[in-house]
Amino acid sequence: MDLKTAVKQVKAGEVSPVYLCYGTEKYRIKEFVSMLEKELIAEDQRAFAIAHYDLAETPVEIVVEEAETAPFLSERKLIVVRDSSLFMAGKESTKVEHRIEKLLEYLANPADYSVLVFLAYADKLDERKKLVKSFKASAQVIAFAQMNEGELSGWIAKQFAHNDVSIAPDAANLLLKRAGTSLAALSGEIEKLSLFAGKGGSVAALDVETLVAIGTEQSVFVLVEHIANLKLQQALGVFYDLLKQREEPIKIVSLIARQFRIILQVKEMAGQNYSQQQMAGQLGLHPYAVKIASEQARRFEAARLRRILSSIAKLDHEIKTGAVDKVFGLEMFLLKLGA
Repeated sequence: MDLKTAVKQVKAGEVSPVYLCYGTEKYRIKEFVSMLEKELIAEDQRAFAIAHYDLAETPVEIVVEEAETAPFLSERKLIVVRDSSLFMAGKESTKVEHRIEKLLEYLANPADYSVLVFLAYADKLDERKKLVKSFKASAQVIAFAQMNEGELSGWIAKQFAHNDVSIAPDAANLLLKRAGTSLAALSGEIEKLSLFAGKGGSVAALDVETLVAIGTEQSVFVLVEHIANLKLQQALGVFYDLLKQREEPIKIVSLIARQFRIILQVKEMAGQNYSQQQMAGQLGLHPYAVKIASEQARRFEAARLRRILSSIAKLDHEIKTGAVDKVFGLEMFLLKLGA
């Protein structure tokens, strides 16, 4: 089931007794759980009608016992279960032994007064497991995949709209470039910009540039973007800003290498007709990061990207062995790169 349908059903009073939420978008999973709490449990009952468990510490049969126990002073209870292995590929934790058959029995006949929500922070489930097959047949399984650029832009606009604030498209794009694609980080910046704009106000690109601090990884992303656009002065400006923030040059070298490695990988995969979504899955990257890397890749020949990576490896070695001053060495590298 998709998230939008699940939310619509819950708000219409159609609640499943068991949910399995999986994916790498932890912020959206947290939002969904918060929505369940607000919709299902009255505020004055939440202290005793909501229970949290971690299967890394608690056997699953204890969770089942909780679900089968009638609620106290409330019509129903919500049980949120964090999991790290039951639904995923690989060896399960040996610290706690789980009687999976108890959970399978419960799935066949769940209590009507409990809502059991399992959280699995992984991009995919192990479809071979009997437990996963049973959940897909008897429970609501919801995927929380990373959003693409269009979905991210829509999510940003929606968050501002909740605060009665609008944001210009170029400002939303700049916010993504400065704050990155973490929904938790974006949420904090949206709250700050909304307070600045005030209810009924609007956020422009200049507001984002003034109020949103740019992190190290995003700074390196912008630095490489300037190099790709042959804007050497701006690239050096980003580098000097990073030094003012006391970022270690060797870390900057490592991040520059990572970005150029991604650009080369994306370029090679594009030549093999991979879609951007497929690239994101193969490389373990956010779709937005792949989109930007694809744009940057068009400005470089594959041979030049390999030479750049070779130069970065040489610089890294020279800095670590003391053959060159780390700041001077990185300055010279950027000057040669932009020449």
